[in-house]
Amino acid sequence: MSELLALEGIAAGYGEAQVLANVSFKLREGEALALLGRNGTGKTTLINTIVGLTRRRAGSISLAGRDITKLRPDQRAGAGIGWVPQERNIFRSLTVEENITAVLTPGPWNVERIFAMFPRLAERRRNLGTQLSGGEQQMLAVGRALALNPRVLLLDEPLEGLAPIIVDELLAALGRLIRDEHMSAIIVEQSARKILPLTERAIILDRGTIVHEGPSPELAADAVRLAALLGVAGKPGSETTVAAH
Repeated sequence: MSELLALEGIAAGYGEAQVLANVSFKLREGEALALLGRNGTGKTTLINTIVGLTRRRAGSISLAGRDITKLRPDQRAGAGIGWVPQERNIFRSLTVEENITAVLTPGPWNVERIFAMFPRLAERRRNLGTQLSGGEQQMLAVGRALALNPRVLLLDEPLEGLAPIIVDELLAALGRLIRDEHMSAIIVEQSARKILPLTERAIILDRGTIVHEGPSPELAADAVRLAALLGVAGKPGSETTVAAH
Protein backbone atom coordinates (compact mmCIF):
# COMPACT_ATOMS: atom_id res chain seq x y z
CA MET A 1 0.00 0.00 0.00
CA SER A 2 1.25 3.47 -0.88
CA GLU A 3 1.58 6.31 1.63
CA LEU A 4 -1.54 8.47 1.86
CA LEU A 5 -1.29 10.78 4.89
CA ALA A 6 1.97 11.87 6.52
CA LEU A 7 2.55 14.03 9.59
CA GLU A 8 6.11 15.15 10.27
CA GLY A 9 7.18 16.85 13.51
CA ILE A 10 3.79 18.37 14.25
CA ALA A 11 3.55 20.76 17.19
CA ALA A 12 0.14 22.38 17.62
CA GLY A 13 -2.46 23.63 20.07
CA TYR A 14 -4.92 26.42 20.71
CA GLY A 15 -3.90 30.04 21.17
CA GLU A 16 -0.81 30.13 23.36
CA ALA A 17 -1.33 26.59 24.66
CA GLN A 18 0.67 23.87 22.95
CA VAL A 19 -0.91 20.40 23.12
CA LEU A 20 1.01 18.32 20.57
CA ALA A 21 4.81 18.05 20.38
CA ASN A 22 6.84 16.41 17.61
CA VAL A 23 4.08 14.08 16.38
CA SER A 24 5.06 12.08 13.29
CA PHE A 25 3.34 9.13 11.66
CA LYS A 26 2.18 7.85 8.28
CA LEU A 27 -1.10 6.31 7.13
CA ARG A 28 -1.07 4.04 4.10
CA GLU A 29 -3.75 3.88 1.42
CA GLY A 30 -6.56 1.61 2.61
CA GLU A 31 -5.25 1.41 6.18
CA ALA A 32 -7.23 2.00 9.38
CA LEU A 33 -5.53 3.42 12.47
CA ALA A 34 -6.80 3.42 16.07
CA LEU A 35 -5.91 6.56 18.03
CA LEU A 36 -5.93 5.86 21.77
CA GLY A 37 -4.87 7.57 24.99
CA ARG A 38 -6.05 8.82 28.36
CA ASN A 39 -8.23 11.87 28.81
CA GLY A 40 -6.46 15.08 27.82
CA THR A 41 -3.57 13.48 25.93
CA GLY A 42 -4.24 15.31 22.66
CA LYS A 43 -6.22 12.91 20.48
CA THR A 44 -8.97 15.33 19.48
CA THR A 45 -6.33 18.03 19.03
CA LEU A 46 -4.48 15.73 16.64
CA ILE A 47 -7.64 15.14 14.60
CA ASN A 48 -8.39 18.87 14.61
CA THR A 49 -4.84 19.60 13.46
CA ILE A 50 -5.24 17.31 10.45
CA VAL A 51 -8.54 19.06 9.70
CA GLY A 52 -6.88 22.47 10.09
CA LEU A 53 -8.60 23.81 13.20
CA THR A 54 -5.61 24.32 15.52
CA ARG A 55 -2.65 26.66 15.69
CA ARG A 56 0.31 24.83 14.17
CA ARG A 57 3.70 25.76 15.59
CA ALA A 58 5.91 23.35 13.68
CA GLY A 59 5.84 20.42 11.28
CA SER A 60 4.05 19.51 8.07
CA ILE A 61 1.08 17.48 6.81
CA SER A 62 0.84 15.92 3.37
CA LEU A 63 -2.01 14.05 1.68
CA ALA A 64 -1.24 11.80 -1.28
CA GLY A 65 2.06 13.60 -1.73
CA ARG A 66 0.51 17.09 -1.62
CA ASP A 67 1.53 19.48 1.15
CA ILE A 68 -1.72 20.60 2.82
CA THR A 69 -0.08 22.24 5.85
CA LYS A 70 -1.17 25.77 4.96
CA LEU A 71 -4.58 24.95 3.48
CA ARG A 72 -7.80 26.14 5.13
CA PRO A 73 -10.17 23.49 6.57
CA ASP A 74 -12.50 23.76 3.56
CA GLN A 75 -9.56 23.34 1.20
CA ARG A 76 -8.41 20.27 3.11
CA ALA A 77 -11.91 18.82 2.81
CA GLY A 78 -11.73 19.44 -0.93
CA ALA A 79 -8.36 17.71 -1.04
CA GLY A 80 -9.83 14.58 0.53
CA ILE A 81 -10.06 14.95 4.32
CA GLY A 82 -13.40 13.63 5.59
CA TRP A 83 -14.20 14.53 9.21
CA VAL A 84 -16.77 13.20 11.67
CA PRO A 85 -16.44 15.41 14.79
CA GLN A 86 -17.69 14.54 18.26
CA GLU A 87 -20.39 17.21 17.88
CA ARG A 88 -21.61 15.59 14.62
CA ASN A 89 -22.42 19.03 13.14
CA ILE A 90 -25.37 17.89 11.03
CA PHE A 91 -27.82 20.43 9.60
CA ARG A 92 -30.72 19.96 11.99
CA SER A 93 -33.21 21.99 9.95
CA LEU A 94 -32.61 19.89 6.81
CA THR A 95 -33.86 16.40 6.02
CA VAL A 96 -31.52 13.42 6.06
CA GLU A 97 -31.33 13.42 2.27
CA GLU A 98 -30.78 17.20 2.13
CA ASN A 99 -27.95 16.89 4.67
CA ILE A 100 -26.19 14.53 2.27
CA THR A 101 -26.92 16.29 -1.01
CA ALA A 102 -25.87 19.66 0.47
CA VAL A 103 -22.24 18.48 0.60
CA LEU A 104 -22.25 15.81 -2.10
CA THR A 105 -19.27 15.87 -4.46
CA PRO A 106 -18.73 13.72 -7.55
CA GLY A 107 -17.40 10.26 -6.83
CA PRO A 108 -18.38 6.70 -5.99
CA TRP A 109 -20.23 7.64 -2.80
CA ASN A 110 -23.66 8.89 -3.86
CA VAL A 111 -26.93 9.17 -1.93
CA GLU A 112 -28.17 5.66 -2.63
CA ARG A 113 -24.83 4.05 -1.82
CA ILE A 114 -24.74 5.88 1.50
CA PHE A 115 -28.30 4.74 2.22
CA ALA A 116 -27.28 1.16 1.39
CA MET A 117 -24.49 1.46 3.98
CA PHE A 118 -26.93 2.90 6.56
CA PRO A 119 -30.46 1.47 6.01
CA ARG A 120 -31.78 3.44 8.99
CA LEU A 121 -31.00 6.65 7.11
CA ALA A 122 -32.82 5.37 4.05
CA GLU A 123 -35.92 4.77 6.18
CA ARG A 124 -35.69 8.32 7.52
CA ARG A 125 -34.54 10.13 4.40
CA ARG A 126 -37.32 12.73 4.69
CA ASN A 127 -36.95 13.24 8.46
CA LEU A 128 -35.35 16.43 9.74
CA GLY A 129 -32.10 16.26 11.64
CA THR A 130 -34.00 17.24 14.80
CA GLN A 131 -36.19 14.15 14.42
CA LEU A 132 -33.30 11.67 14.56
CA SER A 133 -32.00 9.75 17.55
CA GLY A 134 -28.40 10.25 18.64
CA GLY A 135 -27.36 7.08 16.86
CA GLU A 136 -29.11 8.11 13.66
CA GLN A 137 -27.45 11.52 13.83
CA GLN A 138 -24.07 9.81 14.14
CA MET A 139 -24.82 7.65 11.11
CA LEU A 140 -25.81 10.79 9.22
CA ALA A 141 -22.56 12.49 10.27
CA VAL A 142 -20.59 9.57 8.81
CA GLY A 143 -22.79 9.59 5.71
CA ARG A 144 -22.17 13.30 5.17
CA ALA A 145 -18.44 12.74 5.43
CA LEU A 146 -18.68 9.97 2.84
CA ALA A 147 -20.66 12.30 0.57
CA LEU A 148 -17.48 14.35 0.19
CA ASN A 149 -15.87 11.25 -1.34
CA PRO A 150 -12.82 11.59 0.92
CA ARG A 151 -9.40 9.98 0.60
CA VAL A 152 -9.23 9.51 4.38
CA LEU A 153 -11.95 9.48 7.04
CA LEU A 154 -11.31 10.95 10.52
CA LEU A 155 -13.76 9.80 13.21
CA ASP A 156 -13.59 11.41 16.64
CA GLU A 157 -15.22 9.04 19.13
CA PRO A 158 -18.05 7.86 16.85
CA LEU A 159 -19.58 5.48 19.45
CA GLU A 160 -19.88 7.97 22.31
CA GLY A 161 -23.19 7.87 24.18
CA LEU A 162 -24.89 5.43 21.81
CA ALA A 163 -27.19 2.55 22.76
CA PRO A 164 -25.54 -0.89 22.49
CA ILE A 165 -27.66 -1.96 19.51
CA ILE A 166 -26.67 1.21 17.63
CA VAL A 167 -23.03 0.70 18.59
CA ASP A 168 -23.18 -2.74 17.01
CA GLU A 169 -24.78 -1.36 13.83
CA LEU A 170 -22.24 1.43 13.53
CA LEU A 171 -19.29 -0.89 14.18
CA ALA A 172 -20.60 -3.24 11.49
CA ALA A 173 -20.86 -0.34 9.04
CA LEU A 174 -17.35 0.87 9.89
CA GLY A 175 -16.09 -2.67 9.43
CA ARG A 176 -17.60 -2.78 5.94
CA LEU A 177 -16.09 0.61 5.10
CA ILE A 178 -12.64 -0.50 6.20
CA ARG A 179 -12.54 -4.12 5.09
CA ASP A 180 -14.79 -4.16 2.03
CA GLU A 181 -14.46 -0.58 0.74
CA HIS A 182 -10.79 -0.20 1.83
CA MET A 183 -11.47 3.23 3.29
CA SER A 184 -8.43 4.82 4.91
CA ALA A 185 -9.40 5.93 8.41
CA ILE A 186 -8.19 7.27 11.74
CA ILE A 187 -10.56 6.45 14.61
CA VAL A 188 -10.54 7.88 18.12
CA GLU A 189 -12.57 5.72 20.48
CA GLN A 190 -13.06 5.18 24.23
CA SER A 191 -13.17 1.40 24.08
CA ALA A 192 -9.92 -0.09 22.84
CA ARG A 193 -11.58 -3.51 22.79
CA LYS A 194 -14.20 -2.34 20.30
CA ILE A 195 -11.94 -0.46 17.92
CA LEU A 196 -8.70 -2.46 17.80
CA PRO A 197 -10.30 -5.38 15.89
CA LEU A 198 -11.31 -2.96 13.09
CA THR A 199 -7.87 -1.43 12.64
CA GLU A 200 -4.46 -2.58 11.45
CA ARG A 201 -2.33 -0.23 13.52
CA ALA A 202 -2.70 1.68 16.75
CA ILE A 203 -1.11 4.84 18.12
CA ILE A 204 -1.23 5.81 21.78
CA LEU A 205 -0.71 9.43 22.81
CA ASP A 206 0.46 10.66 26.19
CA ARG A 207 0.98 14.34 26.98
CA GLY A 208 0.80 15.25 23.32
CA THR A 209 3.43 12.81 22.07
CA ILE A 210 3.29 9.29 20.62
CA VAL A 211 4.33 6.72 23.22
CA HIS A 212 3.35 3.61 21.25
CA GLU A 213 2.84 2.70 17.62
CA GLY A 214 2.34 -0.85 16.39
CA PRO A 215 -0.02 -3.51 15.02
CA SER A 216 -3.51 -3.46 16.54
CA PRO A 217 -3.78 -7.28 16.88
CA GLU A 218 -0.62 -7.42 19.01
CA LEU A 219 -1.86 -4.64 21.28
CA ALA A 220 -5.32 -6.18 21.59
CA ALA A 221 -3.79 -9.53 22.58
CA ASP A 222 -1.77 -8.02 25.46
CA ALA A 223 -4.29 -6.58 27.90
CA VAL A 224 -1.70 -5.93 30.62
CA ARG A 225 0.52 -3.91 28.31
CA LEU A 226 -2.47 -2.06 26.86
CA ALA A 227 -3.68 -1.11 30.32
CA ALA A 228 -0.19 0.05 31.30
CA LEU A 229 0.15 2.20 28.18
CA LEU A 230 -3.25 3.75 28.75
CA GLY A 231 -2.70 4.28 32.46
CA VAL A 232 -5.81 2.39 33.52
CA ALA A 233 -6.44 -0.70 35.60
CA GLY A 234 -6.79 -3.84 33.58
CA LYS A 235 -6.16 -7.55 33.46
CA PRO A 236 -6.16 -10.21 30.75
CA GLY A 237 -9.67 -10.70 29.43
CA SER A 238 -11.00 -7.40 30.74
CA GLU A 239 -12.37 -4.61 28.58
CA THR A 240 -9.94 -1.72 28.49
CA THR A 241 -11.68 1.60 28.13
CA VAL A 242 -10.06 5.00 27.76
CA ALA A 243 -11.38 8.52 27.50
CA ALA A 244 -11.08 10.09 24.09
CA HIS A 245 -10.46 13.82 24.35
